[in-house]
Amino acid sequence: MKQVVFISGPYRGNVEHNIIMARRAAIKLWQQGYAVICPHMNSARMDGECPDDYFLEGDLEILKRCDIIYILKNWEESEGASAELSLAKEIGLEVVYE
Repeated sequence: MKQVVFISGPYRGNVEHNIIMARRAAIKLWQQGYAVICPHMNSARMDGECPDDYFLEGDLEILKRCDIIYILKNWEESEGASAELSLAKEIGLEVVYE
């Protein structure tokens, strides 16, 4: 069974750049044989469609079902990525830094 990897990193700020960086990481991980969850792509450009906390709460729920969290560079800038990393450590997921 394939391991499921959750990509975590900044979204806001330079949104288009951050989506591109997450997408590149997702492609690399798919090519390495993982099943990949890329929240950046899942909710791309949906800002304002529902409260922001809905996205983070949903991402955290998805993360609970993963095996690995892959942390993108500059994650420290992101409140969401910090929350995702904290949960991943709490539930014992493998943590891989870009």
